[in-house]
Amino acid sequence: MRWLYKKLVRPVLFQTLAEQAHNHSLTLLSGATESGALMNMMESFASSPPLRTKLQHIHFPNPLGLAAGMDKNGIALPVWEKLGFGFCEIGGITGHPQPGNPKPRMFRAPGDLAIINRMGFNNDGLEKIIKKMAHWKTNGQWPSSPVAINLGKSKITPLDEAPAEYLQLLKALWPYGDFFVVNVSSPNTPDLRKLQQTEALREILRTLQQGQNSLQKEHPQLPKRPIFLKIDPDMSRSNLDEIIDVVQGSALEGIVATNTTLSRPETKDGPNYPDIYSESGGMSGKPLKKRSTEIIRHIYARTKGELSIIGVGGIFNARDAWEKIGAGASLIQVYSGMVYEGPSMARSIIEGIRDQMELHGFNSIQDIVGKELEFIEET
Repeated sequence: MRWLYKKLVRPVLFQTLAEQAHNHSLTLLSGATESGALMNMMESFASSPPLRTKLQHIHFPNPLGLAAGMDKNGIALPVWEKLGFGFCEIGGITGHPQPGNPKPRMFRAPGDLAIINRMGFNNDGLEKIIKKMAHWKTNGQWPSSPVAINLGKSKITPLDEAPAEYLQLLKALWPYGDFFVVNVSSPNTPDLRKLQQTEALREILRTLQQGQNSLQKEHPQLPKRPIFLKIDPDMSRSNLDEIIDVVQGSALEGIVATNTTLSRPETKDGPNYPDIYSESGGMSGKPLKKRSTEIIRHIYARTKGELSIIGVGGIFNARDAWEKIGAGASLIQVYSGMVYEGPSMARSIIEGIRDQMELHGFNSIQDIVGKELEFIEET
């Protein structure tokens, strides 16, 4: 199936603009939710073998998740576990519906396995997305695997009102998310990254922690919903340490490392893509892998493994995933890898991790987090 996608399907998709191909693929997957036969077929071809793990109190069928941005409005929510993912992250969702930045706003750099986007939190807004979430619940199509929800700030919301909007989102979406990710690190909403500054961040996390405590009392029948902070990869080491201190001081459950980067590699794309890296926006994909892994490794070492980490950035295969887990990530996520590798990538990655664990003599993901074990090439 992977060969079929890369040799036949991907070349056709890549003939169209990146966002157009993305939307077309998402529409097809959303339509597949209306057919039990198609859903079963996807599961039979793409489902991953079990590799159960646990983070906080949440149980995952495997540690590989779909990152935010792939399904912003949750229109294909039931599909992702059928394609082998152990969890998915919906959003970013904002309080107000917003179209995002002007098009074109997504670009591929195939030679570097990279994607640049300046989408700008385009989404249907809180009210409409809640109706979609309720639809999946009512129809009995809610995933059995965990669902994370990415919380964003509307472009029209002033920075000093950001804590109130994040709290509004948390309260409204509390019945739906198994855990939440606070996004203050997208480079595509003006000044959003200013919310990573110590005092602004402390106020957001204080507000959300108070809301979390209150919501747990209001909904005692629901398990605790952990909150994670998603950070950018472009900050200095001292700024990163400040954020780690704020997160630990707030008793938040963990960090998602990392969002897209504003940095650019030297392109290998040559004359076919001469201007791709002059486009503004955040870059994801293979060139982000090293930096995101370095940040994961630093967080794990500085917190002595006491802060939960979800690793994302440049994961395309089992070796990449193994490296992220070895650096300290308890869970991992993909976005660009899904675009380049296709719908069977989750199964391939989980099978590869299982093989490595067997070769090293481990049975649990938790036992290999932060261990930096060698990736053994099988002969």
